[in-house]
Amino acid sequence: MPKKRTVDVVILGSGPAGLQAAIHAARKKAATLMLGRLKESSLYWAHVENYCCMFKVSGEEILRTGRAQAQGFGAEILDQDVLSVSPAPGGRFDLALEDGEIITAKSLVIATGTARNKLGVPGEKELLGRGVSYCVECDAGFHKGGRVAVVGDGSAAAGGALFLTRFAATVHLVCNDLEVSGALEKKIRDSAVILHRKAKVLEIVGPDRVEALVLDNGPRLEVSGVFIELGAKGVLELAAGLGVALDQDMKYIVTDKRQATNVPGVFAAGDVCGPPLQMAKAVGEGCVAGIEAAARAKAL
Repeated sequence: MPKKRTVDVVILGSGPAGLQAAIHAARKKAATLMLGRLKESSLYWAHVENYCCMFKVSGEEILRTGRAQAQGFGAEILDQDVLSVSPAPGGRFDLALEDGEIITAKSLVIATGTARNKLGVPGEKELLGRGVSYCVECDAGFHKGGRVAVVGDGSAAAGGALFLTRFAATVHLVCNDLEVSGALEKKIRDSAVILHRKAKVLEIVGPDRVEALVLDNGPRLEVSGVFIELGAKGVLELAAGLGVALDQDMKYIVTDKRQATNVPGVFAAGDVCGPPLQMAKAVGEGCVAGIEAAARAKAL
């Protein structure tokens, strides 16, 4: 049986919005859990010189300081990604983590950012929407009984491949190396997923729709769908599972002034809410989201 526990606030995302939400939720004495790896934040690789009262400083330094602050106020931080999020009784949310643990949250803050990493190979752009997808939960149903491939090294790719086994007859997972927990890697090995390690995609083939995937280590995979999952779960996947409303372009989460979404108990902050994609905006929204999420959790 998987380990289960309940916390007040779960924050998805390890960037400035998520960290600020964790700091404020924890300061409100809410049991706070933040999920996400340090390097998944785009800020990690940047230098900041336009943030008030701060001269040029590395994003890595900012994130490490923020983590220490959040933990100092009592927040728990796990370097894991969430594999799935679903509504639970009593206005709560169940989250399945990489290591198999199930977390029930009274409030949820989505601060995952918006960047969707791309492969940058021939056929990717041309066949987008015609077999190429960046959202497993959105498009899995189009491949019932078919042959598909998932590309990526992390938990989103591994979890997506496992999810696709419910629909597709054949599921390939193409990766350089699986950078996931031991428990999740075991699930992959024990499943019907065909694992291709030390492999790189050279081309996605098809004149009108995806027909095959060409790898650098020899095999040509005959598939009708390619799911590119080069990071943690993004806004489309999370929104699809919870019914969170997106803007008309299906890119950003819609929130009110309390950073609340249309789903009670779900808040959002940072780049996931739209431009300007700046740390100052992310921190401000994270502050509001953390305070509101803690208040909602305490009220349940």
